[in-house]
Amino acid sequence: MFYEPSKRNHGLSRDPFKAIVAPRPIGWISSMSAKGEINLAPYSFFNGVSSDPPMVMFASEGRKDSITFVEETKEFVCNLATWNLREQMNTTSGRFSRGTNEMKEAGLVSAPSILIKPPRIKTSPCALECQWLQTVHLNDIQGENTDRYVVFGQVVGIHIDESFIKDGWLDTAAMRPIARAGYHEYFVSTPETKFSMRRPGGGDV
Repeated sequence: MFYEPSKRNHGLSRDPFKAIVAPRPIGWISSMSAKGEINLAPYSFFNGVSSDPPMVMFASEGRKDSITFVEETKEFVCNLATWNLREQMNTTSGRFSRGTNEMKEAGLVSAPSILIKPPRIKTSPCALECQWLQTVHLNDIQGENTDRYVVFGQVVGIHIDESFIKDGWLDTAAMRPIARAGYHEYFVSTPETKFSMRRPGGGDV
């Protein structure tokens, strides 16, 4: 089949785009407003964009509290969403009024960051403390406003649960991170599904 997204002529009950661009890592973003309000929300349009210096991005469909808070304080945390925290992650995806602390609503315990003010999730095995770089407001190919935003941040501090470090390597699969697919579906990384390949000619990992 072939379809044009602008025409929605795929003939399916649901648009398959998100099922194609998958699995997508989840950026579980904690942020703080200038007034000290805490926000926690998951973003499936999330990824790293650079390793040196380490940089990340998350994209929002609509201007939500996360973007407002990040721009107010210029800081945020990316918490790793895992299988053990899947229900809490889903709870924080709900619609809450501004000023509601989603960490508390989900029964999560916060932990202080070291270099920035927004807290991290204590039980998440990894957390990236980030300083805001810029927000890009996206327009479509006709130049029309899409109400879509991409936030970029530089990682200035990293928290790791050392129980997941094996022989000097962080065991990603052992943490069982979850990722978003299309519809209501998710994937989980496990040691059983992990495999390795080296680039032709070698080189650094």
